[in-house]
Amino acid sequence: MSPDTSDRSAWTAFLSDAEATRFIGGRQDAAGAWRNLWLFAEAWSIHGYSNFSVVEKATARWVGRAGAWSPPDWPGQEIGWAFSRDVWGRGYATEAAIRCLKWAFDELGWAEAVHVIHPENYASIAVAIKIDAVPREVETAGNDRLYVPNAVMTQKRP
Repeated sequence: MSPDTSDRSAWTAFLSDAEATRFIGGRQDAAGAWRNLWLFAEAWSIHGYSNFSVVEKATARWVGRAGAWSPPDWPGQEIGWAFSRDVWGRGYATEAAIRCLKWAFDELGWAEAVHVIHPENYASIAVAIKIDAVPREVETAGNDRLYVPNAVMTQKRP
């Protein structure tokens, strides 16, 4: 589901965690978190895609965000993920990345996607490798690195 005001409290708590946000711009105060929530929510109306709110099935609580992202001057159409620290290691990022890639290729018609990952973000690098993405060197990623899903992932499915 797309982010909305019901996610505000959990989204704000997530963005206030310095460790959880270390590689996505750092912690934000409540006003910054509100702007960030609306940035992702409004991208749906502008682009027709953005990050989904990830809600844990067992508890129905917001635990993170994952999905399509492609702002101007970005190094490619990205499938990204970010989760609250209390759910790290449970496989949510891997599951979300796979589902979002399939959605982007099958529903949005993307021919390629990238994952923009800081070189010290070992957990996200592990997710990218687990979903069979390979590194690609490009100058437009700044200090980050791009990981690209392999050709099998990007092929249209019946």
